[in-house]
Amino acid sequence: MAETPSPTPVTVPRARRAPIEALDENFELDSEFVEEVATTLRTNDKEQVRTLVGELHYADMADLLERLDSEDRRLLIDAIRDDFNADVLPELAAEVRDEIMDALGFEDLAVALTELDSDDAVYIAGKLDSDEQAQIIGRLPQETRTLIEQGLAYGEHTAGRLMQRELVAVPNYWTVGETIDYLRTTRNTPEKFYVIFVVDHRHRPQGMIELHHVVKARRPTQMRDLIDDPELDVIPTDMDREEVAFLFRQRDLTAAPVVDKSGRLIGQITIDDVVDVMDEVAGDDILKLAGVRPQEDSSLYRTVMSTAQSRFIWLVLNLGTAFLASAVIGAFEGSIEKLSALAVLMPICASMGGNAGTQTLATVIRSMATRELNASNVVRVVWKEIFVGSINGLLFAVITGLIAYLWFKDGLLGVVIGSSMVANMIAAGFAGITIPLLLEKWGADPADSAAVFLTTITDCVGFFTFLGLATWILL
Repeated sequence: MAETPSPTPVTVPRARRAPIEALDENFELDSEFVEEVATTLRTNDKEQVRTLVGELHYADMADLLERLDSEDRRLLIDAIRDDFNADVLPELAAEVRDEIMDALGFEDLAVALTELDSDDAVYIAGKLDSDEQAQIIGRLPQETRTLIEQGLAYGEHTAGRLMQRELVAVPNYWTVGETIDYLRTTRNTPEKFYVIFVVDHRHRPQGMIELHHVVKARRPTQMRDLIDDPELDVIPTDMDREEVAFLFRQRDLTAAPVVDKSGRLIGQITIDDVVDVMDEVAGDDILKLAGVRPQEDSSLYRTVMSTAQSRFIWLVLNLGTAFLASAVIGAFEGSIEKLSALAVLMPICASMGGNAGTQTLATVIRSMATRELNASNVVRVVWKEIFVGSINGLLFAVITGLIAYLWFKDGLLGVVIGSSMVANMIAAGFAGITIPLLLEKWGADPADSAAVFLTTITDCVGFFTFLGLATWILL
């Protein structure tokens, strides 16, 4: 990241909607608009560029920056530097955000961080390396610097890193009138807030009141009397972000207090941040199931070589399992030479088992993530998957056996592939649920490696049962 020769203060305007001509019917940036911006950037007409993008919502601005190439991104940042909206930064893909921060330079980026909510500022600062963090933090006002340093001291995926320091908290003995007067006169309230926290004399949260209850209540009413649920769900700073997301989903929360080890209220987590966590975790699990490591090679903006390099290790592991399945086939090489129909039919059994196992695996991993699968129902679910595999196995045994008979005019061959289909579908259902459970018990991420073990088992079982039965019955 380079120094900017003459730092310009960054002014963050209030978020505004994009002009309608910039959006298509799906509320996404129109391709023609993006092309018009790119063309104008190359003419070096900064005033026209600012006219085009001046009314864009920060999320649309982030979309625009991601659609431009690297050179056009730098030209756009140079054109809108005086009016750059810092809220754009958390919306960007990691690689694009790095380019934008580099184009801003240390001084302008430091000013931008002061305009962000504390949780977003900590998030952006956490994406910098240690040297860049030191350069940025050294340029921040003392209050912002302290908040960011405290936030970075928490684990990356904990509530402490996720929380927002800006909140509204009032003593439990205040009245509604005192609270409303305070909100009207103080400058310390967040720009947006949905709840008011009620605290005791030690600043420990006693309740959380949604704003509509406050504005409907009479002025003499004490705030403690508006608390609906005294069993407040408090979040410790070291709680994992996935635990936080589960709590919000279970209790239908819009906000929740975060407390330190002494129980004092130090921040809040709001639903918009939890939605981002849910989206990121779900996306990561999908990528892991496909053998793609999140945050490393999943981005569309990484270079060809870096993407290929990061995927190579996973493909090597898959190559090893493929050789294991081939070794099973090799053990029956003589049988395949004597009956060529075996070579034609053996991929069917293995692939059907793999597909059935993947269905079970995806369902189980999702159920584990949502806590629907637990110790109280795991045995029942295991038996359910075995029975599902048996039923589908029998149905497909009839179908494939009949096709094999009509194709090769050999009834025993149909019996062999049908029997193999039943065995492999049962094995697929059993493996699809037990593999992720065992991986979690051993401390591994089921979404990260379960698919490799599953396909290895279904391939080996499918090839072994089909070729083994064929050797025994037909040859």
